[in-house]
Amino acid sequence: MKILSIILFSLLILIQYPLWIGKGSWYDVFKLKQEFSKQHKINVDLSKENFALRAEVSDLTNGTDAIEERARHELGMVKGDEFFFQVINK
Repeated sequence: MKILSIILFSLLILIQYPLWIGKGSWYDVFKLKQEFSKQHKINVDLSKENFALRAEVSDLTNGTDAIEERARHELGMVKGDEFFFQVINK
């Protein structure tokens, strides 16, 4: 009877091994969930950036207002009938 209980206990340990330590264990699932949440956050951020870039491309292709705004702010350009004053603080 003693040998039978040792064999059964050994089989129980062998059955439990994949659940706790082996491939697909609880720890692996926990790590995969963490990686999934990190990747999901990255994907959401990139989706927002893609949406903003698509909107900017649409503005640039459909109208001249966006081009004019970029020229004014990024390049410092002014129209022909406008005056530009720059105030420098010391």
